[in-house]
This record gives sequence, structure tokens and C-alpha cells, in this order.
Amino acid sequence: MKAARLFLVLHVFSTAGVLVNTFDPITTTVVVGVGATLGRTIWNYFHERCDSKWIAFNATGLKADLDSKLFGQHIASRIILKAVNGFMTNDNPKKPLVLSLHGWTGTGKNFVSQLIAENLYKEGIDSSFVHVFTSELHFPHQSQFDTYKSQLQQWIKGNVTNCAHSMFIFDEMDKMHPGLIDSIKPYLDYYDKLDGVSYRKAIFIFLSNAGGDSIIQTTLDFWKTGRDREEIELKDLETLLSLSVFNNKKSGLWHTSLIDKNLVDFFVPFLPLEFRHVVQCAMAEMIARGLEPDEKVADLVARDLVYFPKSERVFSVKGCKTIASKLDYYT
Repeated sequence: MKAARLFLVLHVFSTAGVLVNTFDPITTTVVVGVGATLGRTIWNYFHERCDSKWIAFNATGLKADLDSKLFGQHIASRIILKAVNGFMTNDNPKKPLVLSLHGWTGTGKNFVSQLIAENLYKEGIDSSFVHVFTSELHFPHQSQFDTYKSQLQQWIKGNVTNCAHSMFIFDEMDKMHPGLIDSIKPYLDYYDKLDGVSYRKAIFIFLSNAGGDSIIQTTLDFWKTGRDREEIELKDLETLLSLSVFNNKKSGLWHTSLIDKNLVDFFVPFLPLEFRHVVQCAMAEMIARGLEPDEKVADLVARDLVYFPKSERVFSVKGCKTIASKLDYYT
């Protein structure tokens, strides 16, 4: 798509060049002016901008994606849809939307962030208004702590100045240096403007494995007592989850003012996935590849994963994370 856009732009300018050589000097001036105007029009048409052509929330699309592509996460699906829909339909939010997604690897945290982006930005997760930070890549050295704080503040301020509806995704929060995320606390608070910039329409999403153990324990408790996992409600996990994250010394959210000042709107738990959910993931991956979904193959892929507790083999250790590579082997 981008190559086609570039070809069209180059074609227009090359055509304008031919026309310039065809006319006299006075006409040439007119043609150059027309060519420049046309060039700007084409650039504006194809180049992503911070307007409704490129940013438009699709609530129906997000609901459909959550229903058909995210498996075993009834709590997360409900919270995400209501939170994002409520925020995006509010013309005057009092603060940015702040979501903290928690759970073991492979349960869908990154995937949900991608679904939100795809139903908000025309370019999806590749939008220039979506910014993804990975702790081990962007903030690797404790010795550069102060530098990271300054750079992070400048990056967020600059991008929100450029587009109020910016999205910031912080992956591996459990590996971030404690205290670093507090540097952006003012941008998440209830301020109309800071130094002339309003951050109230931005979205901040934190992804973390921290708190995963408490989520698993609660899910196990429900399973051991014979209760359906769909009976688990947010109230069964939210307080326990926030305390677990707040008191985890190895987490980037350890004793953070974001939690202490109640700036995180929702702590979203992602439950461990069962065998049936892994089968659904494998089926969905086949469909995404344009293959005919084969439940027998999906079953083989699911059986190839590691589950816990060891004796009962109820929950997948890695969720659906390795499904794509496993499917390569069976198809």
C-alpha cells in the first residue's frame, strides 16, 4: 500500500515536470503552482494526520473483535469495551484513560492493545500516533534512570502536542525500573492543561506479568471448588491485584503514585487459559492464515503445550503465545 502511494505521488510530480517543459515561462509558473498545490493535496490525502479521517473509534468493530478473537477473558473483554467506549464518546474527559493489564504471558494483553489500536486508528498499531515502549529495549540501564525520565516526559509531551488522541503502550512493566513511570504522573492526573498542553484525550496502557500469581490463585480456587471461571468477577480480583502490584518490589509499579493517587482507571485481569481456549486460539490462527480451520490439528497443537497443575493439566503455562510456531509444525 505504501509503495503504491509513493508511486502515485512520484507519477504526479513527474507528469508535472513534463508539463513544465511543454509550456512557455508564464504558463510554466501557473503549472508549477498547480503542481505544488496538487502535490500538497496528495500528500495530505495519503499522509496520516490527527483528524477524523485517520482517527475514528469503531465500537462495533472492537466488540466484534473481542468476541471472536479473544478467548477465555470475559472480564477483560467487558472492561476494555466499556472503558474505551465510554472514554472515546466523552467529548470532554477529565483525565486520560489509564488501563493496567495484568496476567501471565500469552493470555492476550498485547493482543488487546492491538485490537484497541486497530479500532481507533486507520493505520492500527502502525499508526504514528501509537507509541510502544518496551522496558528492556528502551530503558535497559539503571544508571541512565534520570535520562530516561527526561526523555520519556519530552516524548509524551511532544507527541500529545502533535496529536491529543495519542496512545502510549508500556510493555514489560514488571521489568521497568521502579519509580521511572512516576515521571509521567502529572500527565495522567486531573489537569486541564500543563504548560499549555492538554493530555486528557490520550490513552495510556500498561502491560505487566505482575499480579499474575494472584490471578492464577483465584482462578485455581474457583476451579478446585467446581465453580465456573465465568463466575469470576472483577470484584474478586481488582483489590487483590492492585495491592499485589503496588507491593511488588520487582515491578515498575512498585509503590507508584499512579496507584497511590488512584490514577489507574482499571486494573484488568487476564485469566490463565485452559485447553479449550488454546484450541480456539489455534483455530483462529488458521483462519488468520487463510487456512481451512481443522479442529483435529488445533487439538494436536493444544496437546503439545505444557499445562499446570502437573497432575490435572488445566491451565496453559504460556497461554497461546507459542501457537503460531507450533502450528507451523502441524500444517
